[in-house]
Amino acid sequence: MSALKVLPDEPIIPKKPAVDPSTLGYRDLLRGPFWQRIPAYAEVTEEQFLDHNWQAKHTITNPTKLLAAVQALVSPSFIEDAELGFKRAPMSLRVSPYLLSLIDWTNPYEDPLRIQFIPMGSKLRPDHPKLDLDSLHEQADAPVPGLTHRYPDKALFLALNTCPVYCRFCTRSYAVGIDTEEVEKVSLKVSSERWARAFEYIRSRPELEDIVISGGDSYQLRAQQIEEIGDALLAIPNVRRMRFATKGPAVMPQKLLTDHAWTDALTRVVEKGRKLHKEVVLHTHFNHPNEITGITEDAMMKLMERGITVRNQSVLQRGVNDSPETMTKLVKRMGHLNVHAYYVYVHDLVKGVEDLRTSVDTAIFIEKHVRGSTAGFNTPTFVVDAPGGGGKRDVHSYEYYDRETGISVYQAPSVKAGQFFLYFDPLHQLSTAVQRRWADPAEHEQMTSAAIAKAKERTR
Repeated sequence: MSALKVLPDEPIIPKKPAVDPSTLGYRDLLRGPFWQRIPAYAEVTEEQFLDHNWQAKHTITNPTKLLAAVQALVSPSFIEDAELGFKRAPMSLRVSPYLLSLIDWTNPYEDPLRIQFIPMGSKLRPDHPKLDLDSLHEQADAPVPGLTHRYPDKALFLALNTCPVYCRFCTRSYAVGIDTEEVEKVSLKVSSERWARAFEYIRSRPELEDIVISGGDSYQLRAQQIEEIGDALLAIPNVRRMRFATKGPAVMPQKLLTDHAWTDALTRVVEKGRKLHKEVVLHTHFNHPNEITGITEDAMMKLMERGITVRNQSVLQRGVNDSPETMTKLVKRMGHLNVHAYYVYVHDLVKGVEDLRTSVDTAIFIEKHVRGSTAGFNTPTFVVDAPGGGGKRDVHSYEYYDRETGISVYQAPSVKAGQFFLYFDPLHQLSTAVQRRWADPAEHEQMTSAAIAKAKERTR
């Protein structure tokens, strides 16, 4: 082979202008004892704060504890507003010290992390009249308790009903957490008998190749349970892919660094799967760049070193990530940590969080700006999880979208052929005249029927 030619020294003529350093801000991650800004954590050492047991023990579970933690940082009226919010919320309060430390308590009403986890009574809006507590009809597609079989080759296994924190916008508020004043939960507690029935069903269906282990949150499973579930599913010949789903890295990354038994158990399942030529990955849930710190980076690098793939699923939320700038920064910051952006969901119709929902148009607008900002494999697909059990549909793929009434119509030929699935934009983003129509139950059928009729015309 001939040697490479050495080119003469010539100036490099740039084809693009020099990058603005501010566009690289997604690489700047918060480090240092940031938690000490919270009065209750002023004396907490780094060793304590990184201990997952300390995080779990000091997790905030009621407004009184919240007041004690933030003390003089907020006004009494803020606490009263939060108490009212929780009385009307379908989810109970559970916030980790890590998460609490990342909230900007000088401006809590506008902070994107506070918005996700602490409801304010003054901000709540009436639910959309077409809302259903189990809007995705997961229970209707469950052949055995806690196992949803909707897609041909995939099933969702809800192993338990608790999480390290409780998100206001949880689509499983019908089952996750303890009962609230608004919702009596369906029981999906850990049960060997229930798990065995789920595994037997998966074994009996040769088309099932892909299993999502969720809940609740797989972070809450003990190390031995991670291996118990992993080993049981890997032993089923037809299972080829598994995903452990968890919000944990976004709200308590310390667990991956200091709960060695849990992280080692996950690693063993991943390695066992690889030897069996089966894929085992971790799916997580970052919604805002501020959720990602230097601690997150350390946790994600530990998983990277162990060969564990991490993918992310975000929820598009009003006041949290509903701008091209914020979503792009989130996507690029995750990419910097080797977390692959997978999905961004248009917010499901969830009870008690109408203030968080955005429109299909908003998702389309943001997706156009995010696409092209980074590599395609790190660019999320924006989807509507079609109410009624249609599954995830590309947000652009509607058969018809009436922007006046806020009704978009989707089909899912490979999931439930011949059916139409409707998503409804939030009422407060519609005109006053249309809001009046939605206030009249007699108008509902007319608006939905008209939208379906238009969709049918376009699919002939």
